[in-house]
Amino acid sequence: MLSENTNKKYESFGFRFHGCHQDEIVGIYSIGWENVYSPDYNWDGLTRREVGKYVFQYTLSGRGMIEIDGNSHPLTSGQAFLVELPSRHRYFFPRDSEHWEFIHITLYGKEIQTAFQFIHEKKGHVITFPPESATIQLLLTIYQKAVEKKITDAYQASALGYAFMMELYRFARNIGLSAQQWPEPINKAALFAQKHYDKPIGLNDLVEASGLSKYHFTRLFHKTTSMTPLNYLTKIRIDKAMELLRSSDQTIQEIARLVGYSNGNYFSKVFHKKIGMSPGQFRESKHTVPVDHIVVD
Repeated sequence: MLSENTNKKYESFGFRFHGCHQDEIVGIYSIGWENVYSPDYNWDGLTRREVGKYVFQYTLSGRGMIEIDGNSHPLTSGQAFLVELPSRHRYFFPRDSEHWEFIHITLYGKEIQTAFQFIHEKKGHVITFPPESATIQLLLTIYQKAVEKKITDAYQASALGYAFMMELYRFARNIGLSAQQWPEPINKAALFAQKHYDKPIGLNDLVEASGLSKYHFTRLFHKTTSMTPLNYLTKIRIDKAMELLRSSDQTIQEIARLVGYSNGNYFSKVFHKKIGMSPGQFRESKHTVPVDHIVVD
């Protein structure tokens, strides 16, 4: 989901919009992408100044830790926690971890309070989400909109926060992809592909991200996703290319570069093979094609 931003430093964004509907329904208080290395990262939920806020934090790589009501839970790739501020919890960087990379969103409002209570009852505080789940894909989209400065008023923020809340409800009711649980090595590889698809990465990079042998990884990846690792990476790239073709005036060569292809001609060949038309034809037909995403094998 992320493109040029993967070259930038990790960022966090706070939103302080006027509009009482945010308190009644849902508002976004903050969103960010961080990678921490120091034990100084230590948040005690009983000493936070924020009141009536709800934190969702999803681990992308590395390992963190959260203590809730006296119980400790390690947080590895694909795992998220949901907590209320203030409440009895502490999440922190453990001293024996190499790093902890995560994306987080803090929400507020009466409706998100109800949603969090429902999800806690159904799923608990620590939950595993596959990277392909609609919940995580939407979270990445919201973050990208923040990076691109496309969240400019309370109504946009509430609409995005409400959509995220609905995906949490869908997950809690076991609807859609988010009901599945992927093995941690596959989570790691898939998240790596989604973050770095705009780079010249390939199978060996995905294997390294998974921590498995190439043979074991390729078999497990196909068993989990019904796709080969390279087909999965191609799917991410083509999906993003279609989004750019529909929403921007960038050239085919520029779009090819933004989705990880150094050669525009090769990109066009791959695109035509998967979609059945050239990138130019797809762009010209964008007002008549009745779908935003095309499922390919």
